[in-house]
Amino acid sequence: MAATAAINTGAALFPAADAVVVYLCTPPFGSKGLRARLRHSARNVDELIDLVDSESEGEAARLVDTGVILARAAGWNPEALVKRTWAGEGLGLAQVVEQLEPDVLIVGARGAGASDSKLGSVSDLVVHHSPRAVLVVSQNMIAAEYDAVADGPVVVGVDGSAGSDRALAAAGALFPDREVISVGVDDGSAVDLAAAQPGHRVPRFRGSGAGATADALVAFADDQRASVVVVGSRGRSALKKVLLGSVAGTTLQRTYRPVLVVPGG
Repeated sequence: MAATAAINTGAALFPAADAVVVYLCTPPFGSKGLRARLRHSARNVDELIDLVDSESEGEAARLVDTGVILARAAGWNPEALVKRTWAGEGLGLAQVVEQLEPDVLIVGARGAGASDSKLGSVSDLVVHHSPRAVLVVSQNMIAAEYDAVADGPVVVGVDGSAGSDRALAAAGALFPDREVISVGVDDGSAVDLAAAQPGHRVPRFRGSGAGATADALVAFADDQRASVVVVGSRGRSALKKVLLGSVAGTTLQRTYRPVLVVPGG
């Protein structure tokens, strides 16, 4: 379900794009059901290992082919990639990104809520390690959020740092046909926001730190009916108060809208 949400949302944001649908095989290889069935048919451990090795390859191929079918139906020009990794899904995807150098990596987020679906998960690890922009898509979006994906503006959080400058540039490059709205969260440091020159300024929510800043950014994105929220993964230090590095992670936890995280240089 998370993969389906990622494909459908990605296709709406990047129509007719070339895409690589990736399936990562991680230990223990093969699904739980497949391993249970093979365990009963193998005569010894060596045979079980061989069976799991061969059958898991076929299972992975079938699963990634299903993703390719979905991607093609959504209007993409897809190809399949199955990769075995012992590094785990998060680091494994980051390795794939290093090899393929895509414009953007799109990952689906699972879980019962925005925080549960992203914090400490595969998508969270990918965001921390990917050298390319990562679009995180929640599988729990509601109809209004899906509708916004179709034609809503792109909201970019800025703070005058190099990280937010990269985020703003990436938004313009990746979404050339969308309205891009920059917003700075005002925490009283007028000089900082003056340097950022945001299109909009909003007050930070009560409280301090990344949570209050992210809440203000998410509320603004909701008011604008944003298709995507864009943040930089590195920004000002804690001493400069506007914590885009922390805000990126907190924004992932606080919104169900797609979030594009742009890495620092």
